[in-house]
Amino acid sequence: MRRLAATTLFAFSAASAASGPAQVIDCERAIDVRAGKLLGRTVLLVIDGRIADRAESIEALRTSPAFADHGLDPQSFQAIALPGHTCTPGWTDLHVHLSGEQNKESYSEGFRLNPADYALRGSVYAERTLQAGFTTVRDLGASDGIAISLRNAINSGWIEGPRMFVAGKSIATTGGHADPANGINARLTRALGYPGPEDGVVGGVEEARKAVRSRYKEGADLIKITATGGVLSYAKSADNPQFTLEEIQSVVNTARDYGFHVAAHAHGAEGMKRAIRAGVTTIEHGTYADDEVFRLMKAHATYLIPTLSAGAYVSDKAKDPTWFPAMVRPKAERVGAQIADTFAKAIKAGVPFAFGTDAGVSPHGQNAKEFALLVKAGATPMQALQAATITAAKILGESREQGALEVGMRADIVAVPGNPLEDISVTERVAFVMKDGVVHRAP
Repeated sequence: MRRLAATTLFAFSAASAASGPAQVIDCERAIDVRAGKLLGRTVLLVIDGRIADRAESIEALRTSPAFADHGLDPQSFQAIALPGHTCTPGWTDLHVHLSGEQNKESYSEGFRLNPADYALRGSVYAERTLQAGFTTVRDLGASDGIAISLRNAINSGWIEGPRMFVAGKSIATTGGHADPANGINARLTRALGYPGPEDGVVGGVEEARKAVRSRYKEGADLIKITATGGVLSYAKSADNPQFTLEEIQSVVNTARDYGFHVAAHAHGAEGMKRAIRAGVTTIEHGTYADDEVFRLMKAHATYLIPTLSAGAYVSDKAKDPTWFPAMVRPKAERVGAQIADTFAKAIKAGVPFAFGTDAGVSPHGQNAKEFALLVKAGATPMQALQAATITAAKILGESREQGALEVGMRADIVAVPGNPLEDISVTERVAFVMKDGVVHRAP
């Protein structure tokens, strides 16, 4: 392997901080996601967690005024050579649930485990996600403030994990997908109390508004609603509409007051149409979307988050009679098989889309498998990478902060062996991860 002159390849332990004020990342290739093209040798100067400059060689970088601006010696810096690798911006998964992971015991664990158990597991899932190259995630639903606490712990440096934007408790209608009382017998429900807006369960416009305000109170960054039935909930339908148009409008309008965007879980077409017309930012899954849904999404600039990984995973697990309850298994089989076909139609129709896996349904740390599934369904490798970088940053309102290897952006950098534009599966073999200028993984 080629060794680049005047550079040193450092071996790092997890989360090793920079040993000096300046770092240089020397990539054999890089992806310019904004221009949609592959660059040759790209050398990135990182100072104080930001990309301070970019050049085609270390020699050229030494003349950067950024060194003088920060009072640094251009002859003395930490350099990390990545020969044979392609650098991309850090990836974003817009649909995860770091507080849990689907398993054969999931439906009984809720009666046995404490919130602390889920939080401790979540700290492990967060590290796996970061190690896989995902420097940012959008967590779309967790009870008991677990995701919010994970976010805060990561931000404080107590645990390793991606940058988190969290929805807190998903907002559902009574008996709908994400109603925590589903599947519990009447005696237990009476003893525990019927969930209300504070618990993320609503009935009517006023309660919808109150539920959004409750998410703000608990510290959420955005809102997630379950506009239709779902696969894994202990209920019959996976796709029936569960909110009225007026209820979703109440959610969206209140969310805007607090600077939130709204993500809508939706499998059925009618629930999607109501959510899109009401002004949600993203449709999650989109399993049974039809041509009218596609037209509406394009007209309203609503993004589809297809979660192909979750669809493939539940479809496979539906073949195991011991994995899901009998009520859930046929839903998993039908929906899982449909998601990829619908996304293929959405691509041809020109529907805007972004990257999301629903990790927590599928295993954490395997998020990058979504890239190959997107390409298999009809996206180009560049579109798949853009979906996880600049497009995701736009949805989060972070376009000025992340999503591209550009001067002034957060130093979120991922390197993979080979060229992902020729073989997208190399995204599953991440060799280098930097988040905010801190190296979490290196060859």
